[in-house]
Amino acid sequence: MKAARNRNLALLLPAFVGLFFFSRTLHAQPVNVEAAKKEGKVVVYGLVPPQSMDKINKPFEKKYGIRVEYWRAAPNKVMDRALTEWRAGRPALDVVEGTRAVALIMKKEGLFTKYIPPSSEKLPDQFKEKDGLMTPWRAVPIGILYNTELVRGANIPKGLQDLLDPKWKKKLSMSDPTQHTSSAGFLQNLEKFMGPKWLEFVRALAKQEPHLVESFAPVSNVIIRGEAPVGITLVKYVKQFKGPMDYVMLDKFLTDANYLGLSAKGPNPNAGRLYMEYAISPEGQRGMAAEGEFVLYPGINPDIRDADKVIARAVFIDPPTEGEFVKLKEEFHKIFFAK
Repeated sequence: MKAARNRNLALLLPAFVGLFFFSRTLHAQPVNVEAAKKEGKVVVYGLVPPQSMDKINKPFEKKYGIRVEYWRAAPNKVMDRALTEWRAGRPALDVVEGTRAVALIMKKEGLFTKYIPPSSEKLPDQFKEKDGLMTPWRAVPIGILYNTELVRGANIPKGLQDLLDPKWKKKLSMSDPTQHTSSAGFLQNLEKFMGPKWLEFVRALAKQEPHLVESFAPVSNVIIRGEAPVGITLVKYVKQFKGPMDYVMLDKFLTDANYLGLSAKGPNPNAGRLYMEYAISPEGQRGMAAEGEFVLYPGINPDIRDADKVIARAVFIDPPTEGEFVKLKEEFHKIFFAK
């Protein structure tokens, strides 16, 4: 009896081993297009402006006959609405789009279910999430932008350290790290390049008395108006803002990533899967790139000088947790607003 049981285990063991390795190598999950069409709509919350997101939403609606209900807000507001609905047991969204910081919080709450769009297998491995609960779909490199009419030739900064030159005192703009989570994360992640001296750099930057604004976008307006001819903001704004502005090619670009997540209890799960797959597909990625966005599908780039080099030099930011941001906010307040 015992010998027979051992023989059976020996026969089953290869099957279990095969299943184990199959599950570990399982990647893309097919989309049921017909089921998605029957659902008829997909509800998406995100932070991309509607006019830019229409480059995905309109072609998706035309191709599949599925209506896209898109609600846009700032990252924290997207997260707050999604979590409020989730905790109340009435999730209305199918897909949520946001920064890594807010996506990780929603993931921790259990809001996402595992889904790996087929097209995401083409993305470079460095961008993939191992658990399949979040899918990166675009990158947001942060760099130095400058007014091309006011800053020329040898005066163009070559790197972040150049911003400490006395000539940039009161002529530099950046988002307020005591209010803007992404700005705080950017400064904290300078440790990846500068080591322990990153905080020393931040203190020196504060002594430049920079023109502080509420987020990255207003920095571009300040640069274009010439109120501060250089600034730290998003590289994509050289395409998305009209004005005399260019960016500096840095050795490395600290880069935030934006993610798509499929709701674990969305009302239209098949349409949600199809929408995510379309956004990651070459067709969807080209639509976003046309809006000046840095996407992750190989070979697709925005119409920005040397965009491929920017992505090649991208180093993803590790966003601060809520607790870390509270501490950073206190530290940066002492540094930037000390009298």
